[in-house]
Amino acid sequence: MNLWLWLLLSCLLAYAWKLVGYLVPATLLKNARTSRIAGTMTIGLLASLTVVNAAASGQELLLDARLGALAAAGVALLFRAPFLVVVLAGAGTAALLRLAGWN
Repeated sequence: MNLWLWLLLSCLLAYAWKLVGYLVPATLLKNARTSRIAGTMTIGLLASLTVVNAAASGQELLLDARLGALAAAGVALLFRAPFLVVVLAGAGTAALLRLAGWN
């Protein structure tokens, strides 16, 4: 199979999965336990995606300026800084670490 066939197949499967979501009963969606589980899973998936993007490159783990930027953004979040300040703290830290030679 070539790449375009795989791409079309994945698009069809994603659309079919979305259509299946309309078949879920409303009582299940209004359940407090289901809402709690969905919220917790969302947080866990986002956290794992952030860590993988910050610490991995292909098949290897890298310790570079991205981890320092993530740590700085985490500290800014602990101090309940606004989102723009969190982004600027992470970007500034990454820039300074790369300037210092930690690639």
